[in-house]
Amino acid sequence: MIKGLIFDKDGTLFDFNATWGAWAGLMIQQETQGDPERISALANVMGYDMDTRQFLPGSVVIASTVEETASAMSTVLPGETHDTLIPRMNAAAGAVEQVQAVPLIPYFDGLKSRNLKLGIATNDAEEPALMNLTSAGVRDHFDFVAGYDSGYGSKPGPGQLLAFCAQTGLNPRHCAMIGDSTHDLEAGHAAGMITIGVLTGPAIADELTPYADVVLPDIGHIPGWLDAHF
Repeated sequence: MIKGLIFDKDGTLFDFNATWGAWAGLMIQQETQGDPERISALANVMGYDMDTRQFLPGSVVIASTVEETASAMSTVLPGETHDTLIPRMNAAAGAVEQVQAVPLIPYFDGLKSRNLKLGIATNDAEEPALMNLTSAGVRDHFDFVAGYDSGYGSKPGPGQLLAFCAQTGLNPRHCAMIGDSTHDLEAGHAAGMITIGVLTGPAIADELTPYADVVLPDIGHIPGWLDAHF
């Protein structure tokens, strides 16, 4: 029986490319002052296609922490370090308009009516994650929210997920981890949870399937899958 669900944020609650695609293109132009060579270099290290305005599968941005992304960016931005980039990235991440994978308020109302414990485990920082959830109107639906900087480590490590279980009193085998990347699903396996992949991030089904108990089009299909299997 499933008693708890812990979700990744970007690419899971919010459609990844619809939310971050256009924003990333503008950010790349701003950080490079529009210099074509620097634009190409920064897009390359970020795994981003300037023509389609989408992140490519395997992009460092998809599953890495803000620190890891900033460190990669700093290699092609003279005078910048991850310490100078991170405050700008966190401020922008908290303010960007999120495109919801499904209408989140009624969705999480429905999950709470099932008496499920709900959590967020993101490799984003905690503060912008809370801002995104508050903006979407669902912050109060969650029993637990952790970013990479919350003290539990980052995915694919299981620390955030085990902290969710410790806070809610649930056994990991009664929980499912839901995410759009292999990092999310590897974290779920490491914690001893059921793993659910969703296709609202850049990863394709073939990439997620080896790590997932099931791959679904989006989080909206989870209630039906739970009804059929638990």
